Amino acid sequence: MPNNAKNLRKCAVCRIHADKSEMIRFVKTKDEKIFLDRSKTADGRGVWVHDSAECIQKLIKKKLLNTAFKCSVSESLYEELDGKREF
Repeated sequence: MPNNAKNLRKCAVCRIHADKSEMIRFVKTKDEKIFLDRSKTADGRGVWVHDSAECIQKLIKKKLLNTAFKCSVSESLYEELDGKREF
């Protein structure tokens, strides 16, 4: 891991560290809502994923948000990710 770890996050799919500007963030709030955090600053438990087709496709195929958040994530979030590529 590089020396400047301040802005580094680990991808939940490939497990590689990268700057958070290269990643997208998903959040689970206290009231159990899970959503794509476009601002990357929302309160709650965050999961980071590379903003790349490869990592996002693996995330959708293996439903890795279910594993990361230890709960069932709605299909609509996965469908939204599959339909959109502009994060």
